[in-house]
Amino acid sequence: QVQLVESGGGLVQPGGSLRLSCAASGSMFSIYVMGWYRQVPGKQRELVALISSSGSTNYADSVKGRFTISRDNAKNTVYLQMNSLKPEDTAVYYCSEIVAGTPYWGQGTQVTVSS
Repeated sequence: QVQLVESGGGLVQPGGSLRLSCAASGSMFSIYVMGWYRQVPGKQRELVALISSSGSTNYADSVKGRFTISRDNAKNTVYLQMNSLKPEDTAVYYCSEIVAGTPYWGQGTQVTVSS
């Protein structure tokens, strides 16, 4: 069974940085696409970034140049480095693993950007 556990969220001031981590288990991690999504109350969950098994990345326009997704296949972990954070980045961030077309989700980690 696929399990994803996020960590690294918290409160940060505008302009600050955070690094989120997502540890995966129960799948052949290295061959699957991994992603980070975020959601605020009352809105749909939105894509933040994706990384393929080969390391190709894709970002939402709103985070390009500020966020970096990476993966360590030896540790079954995907990361999201978030720099130059803005108040509008405040959300619950979810890790996702896409296995044979089916997305699996972690429990989410809260990121709050506020002074």
